[in-house]
Amino acid sequence: MTHTFLTDEWIDAVLALQDEYKDRIDPPSDSIVMNQTVNDVPFGDGVLELCVDTRSGLAEVLRGHSDEADVTITTDYATAKTLFLAQDPQEIMQAFMSGRIAIQGDMAKLMIAQANAAAPDEIHLEVARRLRSLTAE
Repeated sequence: MTHTFLTDEWIDAVLALQDEYKDRIDPPSDSIVMNQTVNDVPFGDGVLELCVDTRSGLAEVLRGHSDEADVTITTDYATAKTLFLAQDPQEIMQAFMSGRIAIQGDMAKLMIAQANAAAPDEIHLEVARRLRSLTAE
């Protein structure tokens, strides 16, 4: 079953996926807590606040912002969807350079996290494939 990106149903499916893998992935040596504000969301009030926390080893998607965030990223819905699903460092850099991503906070920590994500292991690749498969076009 697929769900529209960032809807409550999609987030619930992502949380279930994360729960399934939580004991199979070791925490990274350099984790990050990243708040994300997504504008131009095609449902709700048009703005969605999320947190992505990698301290468990997975990029856990949580509703709302965290007071413990290292960095806050603001982007539009289409760019957020590309970033979450493509998980391509070149796409991220291109979106940043074109002004589609605004970043506040610890840029160095974000760059380290991005470098660590550039060489995912098989489990991370499997999670990414499953994430894409549960997301409607």
